[in-house]
Amino acid sequence: MSWIEKILPRTQSSEKSNVPEGIWTKCGSCDSVLYRSELEKLLEVCPKCDHHMRIGARARINSFLDPDGREELGSEFEPQDILKFKDSKRYKDRLSAAQKATNEKDAIIVVKGSLKGMPIVVANFEFAFLGGSMASVVGARFVAAVNACLEEKLPLICFSASGGARMQEALLSLMQMAKTSAALAKMSQAGLPYISVLTDPTMGGVSASLAMLGDVNVAEPKALIGFAGPRVIEQTVRETLPEGFQRSEFLLEKGAIDMIVDRRDMRDTLFSILSKLHHMHIVPEVLETVDHEVVVQPTDFPVDQADDK
Repeated sequence: MSWIEKILPRTQSSEKSNVPEGIWTKCGSCDSVLYRSELEKLLEVCPKCDHHMRIGARARINSFLDPDGREELGSEFEPQDILKFKDSKRYKDRLSAAQKATNEKDAIIVVKGSLKGMPIVVANFEFAFLGGSMASVVGARFVAAVNACLEEKLPLICFSASGGARMQEALLSLMQMAKTSAALAKMSQAGLPYISVLTDPTMGGVSASLAMLGDVNVAEPKALIGFAGPRVIEQTVRETLPEGFQRSEFLLEKGAIDMIVDRRDMRDTLFSILSKLHHMHIVPEVLETVDHEVVVQPTDFPVDQADDK
């Protein structure tokens, strides 16, 4: 025993730390230790380096839409193991585990609500549910979102976060690419705006269908966007990919997307875009009243018909 140990009493702590788990988290980019509740207020964006962490679908909807007048659409659609698929686990067991972990029935949530008073429909992928994979229920709920827009003449916004088609549903999941694309074609014919927001990650069949079909394609900073992953591409072409390949900044430079928007500015930016797009087909019609006074009245004309007048 040293002399210092003889002078000072040995301290032993019999009590364990009372700090609960989940109070702190670490930024995946700059390694800063962040207070969990403060990070949630910042919409999962690191205050030190602006790194956009992944955010749950419910949390995003709650921060994006106005708090009142929300209605969830397509909740009647629930997944089924039609093919009785089994790999290392049964598909039925994977679904049960994902539903328990996320408290969601499937990988997309559709909500009709308002953005700063403007009625809209929002679809949001939940990446924590089997990697946000697109399957039958995802396609059915997305089509339900489109149908609601067509019936009520509303704009649609979709926040994508997906690894692609769900392999456990095989061809049924691949069919959703055509199904959702055909539904969006009807929106385009009706002149209703569709804004696609690509978040980290947006890959596979989702990126090859509904995610890249927006009238305006928006991405969050440094989001991974593509079909196959960078590692698969490098192994296939046997070449080293450029730095930042398949990140949103790279896609913006190549013209594949229209803009990159910080998550904290998403409400203001998308509202500004929709306030222009949603009224772009309103063309003034000149009418003559009984008193032969000329008045101007807004009328919905398709653009090609309006140009002929």
